[in-house]
Amino acid sequence: MKKIVRTFYLIFFIQFTYGQLQLPPAFGDEIAGKSSPSEMVKTYLTPHRIVWQSDDSETYIKNAKTLLKKGNGQVAVNDKNLFRFVSTENKKPGILLDYGKEIQGGVKISMGIRKSKTPLKLRLRFGESVGEAMSNIGGKQNATNEHSLRDFIIEVPWLGSVEVGETGFRFLRVDVVEADEIAPIKSIDAAFVYRDIPYLGSFESNDERLNKIWMTGAYTVHLNMQNYLWDGVKRDRLVWVGDMHPEVMTINTVFGNHDIVHKSLDLARDQHPLPQWMNGISSYSMWWLLIHKNIYDYHGDESYLKEQETYMIGLLEQLSTFINDKNKEILNGNRFLDWPTSEKPEAIHAGLQAMMVMTFKAGAEMMVILGKNDLETKYAKIAERLKKHKPKDNTTKQAAALMVLADLLDAEKVNTQVLTKDGVQRMSTFYGYYILEAMAKAKDYDGGLRVIRDYWGGMLDLGATTFWEDFDVLDVANSGRIDEMIPSSNFDIHGDFGEYCYVGYRHSLCHGWASGPTSWLSQHVLGIHVLDGGTKVKIKPNLGDLEWAKGSFPTKYGVLKVSHQKSSNGSIKTEVDAPEGLIIVK
Repeated sequence: MKKIVRTFYLIFFIQFTYGQLQLPPAFGDEIAGKSSPSEMVKTYLTPHRIVWQSDDSETYIKNAKTLLKKGNGQVAVNDKNLFRFVSTENKKPGILLDYGKEIQGGVKISMGIRKSKTPLKLRLRFGESVGEAMSNIGGKQNATNEHSLRDFIIEVPWLGSVEVGETGFRFLRVDVVEADEIAPIKSIDAAFVYRDIPYLGSFESNDERLNKIWMTGAYTVHLNMQNYLWDGVKRDRLVWVGDMHPEVMTINTVFGNHDIVHKSLDLARDQHPLPQWMNGISSYSMWWLLIHKNIYDYHGDESYLKEQETYMIGLLEQLSTFINDKNKEILNGNRFLDWPTSEKPEAIHAGLQAMMVMTFKAGAEMMVILGKNDLETKYAKIAERLKKHKPKDNTTKQAAALMVLADLLDAEKVNTQVLTKDGVQRMSTFYGYYILEAMAKAKDYDGGLRVIRDYWGGMLDLGATTFWEDFDVLDVANSGRIDEMIPSSNFDIHGDFGEYCYVGYRHSLCHGWASGPTSWLSQHVLGIHVLDGGTKVKIKPNLGDLEWAKGSFPTKYGVLKVSHQKSSNGSIKTEVDAPEGLIIVK
């Protein structure tokens, strides 16, 4: 068995950042491992390009391009031709750097020798977009220092270095604060902090747009795998349990069985003793149960499931008290699905009713595993009771998708009448995953691929390197890219839009809940369906309009590899390389 070299991912990242992406190779018989503290690493990245500088005359900013050259990280008394800021009372120069890709971490600034030995004051402004890095706190575009500081003043020592910042960013603006400074700067390197783990899953096809979307979803979640599984690396550096569900599906698909999932689920359980709802939201407590069902289905860890037994049964019993005599859910607390449906009570009820059905069905199945046959019978009956109530008046794609997944509505009918209406309008990056799942249930794989290309691909077209907290395709008209200076004649897609908690620059451009296409493409296009606690895999590809697709998938026995080729008559030739012990079901 070949040992995976941990430095592989760093090489992969650099290739991906600078346009030399090669998909991760298959890892043979390597089994997805558990996490350890040594997984967290830091590396330093040289700026990729200069986006803007306040002076082009070589008067107040000198030798700017030296910042783009990789150095040795060590200041010296005889460093020559360094980048220099020169400030006056009327000119406080600044520069905007692009590190090529969204990262999590901070910046290390090193200064050479100069006449004054007093520390140099610099203002730093981190940004997930060019517009955010160029903004001031507050105002109509709502830049903030919430969750993580992104706009502050630091001091850089004479002939030394300082490292500051912990946020999500791609761009950094640096400005001199005081007059009459001559500041020789050796380097302004990003300090990238990430979990050094292998990409065991992969996806390739003849459509490069889909390939990039799969990888971007994987990378978005990877960035959020910090000390816990966060929702965002700039904002929402928190464990939001409902938001975790698409992230966990991506982790199952790309990284395999990882302890950060257990750690985060256990934190939520321990922080919210019953009768509290997780994060104060009843649906999020249901997502906690559904995540446990998913991770058992993929990894079959009975001992971990057993650890949840007391809380799980208590939660299911609590949920069972929120059903009236008409079989209708009457959940209290914060009634929430996602933000676009938050002002539509009929949608919220439809979604919660569907989630109650799915939760009790999953609960019944987990009781079988735990040997609680009496509770399996009880919860299965509750799920059937709940199916007798059919919510009405919902017109949202989000709730309709959940009703399809709960078998409350016909998949093909809903797909035609609701899910495909108006293309990718009225989507959300969070519930887009469940919309895709409902389309797959309707066997509309061509439609699913179209949604992925248009909606998630639409973010890539605007310069995204990670997927966003929310995206409204109607905002695209006359909007500039996030990696460019925005002309006054155009809208800023980041700063000029947004609602609810994501108005303007507060909007996160790296949100793990938006990674849905990654697991969807592996499950439904590559056709990898995990069964019986990960002991079996059914392979049923759906290439749609693709000519070929291939990839890898982590299982508890090792990495599974599949390859599908469509022939001229439409039939598909499949090749499978399965690790020993894994049962392949046809």
